[in-house]
Amino acid sequence: MKIMIVTAIMILASSTCFAQQPSYLDKWQWLVGEWKGEGDGEPGKGKGSFTFLPELDKKIILRKNHSEYPATKDKPKIIHDDLMIVYPDASGSSVAIYFDNEGHVINYKVLHADSTVVMQSDKQNSSPVFKLTYRLLKDKSINVKFEISRDGENFTTYTNGRCIKIK
Repeated sequence: MKIMIVTAIMILASSTCFAQQPSYLDKWQWLVGEWKGEGDGEPGKGKGSFTFLPELDKKIILRKNHSEYPATKDKPKIIHDDLMIVYPDASGSSVAIYFDNEGHVINYKVLHADSTVVMQSDKQNSSPVFKLTYRLLKDKSINVKFEISRDGENFTTYTNGRCIKIK
């Protein structure tokens, strides 16, 4: 009888522990979906869209981005496409790898706050440090800012925009 009671307690305790595990995607939920927006910066004024979607049985998040900057008298039209894979590292922290149509490959460490996600690359040799920030605004739109730093401390905004969720 004692063995049955102890066994029942162990089964209940273990099921309670496993049932309450937070999902890796929970902290990304506000950013998951399809977005479109406008912004400006070094390449000029532009428009774009991106998605943050769970993939591989919700083990990773795949971000696809497309932006266009029209030609000006000084610059040709720019079309920028990129892909980012966000995934948990061995410790469970989020990291990301980014690829774009210009040949860039960037590894990011990801920091989460209540309504902000900051992705920042490490300083390596003579390469600049990149920082990509998503901030949820009160009207449920988001501010997206991409910054570059030569020293890893003093960042200059390269692009800055506002996006709305369409799905």
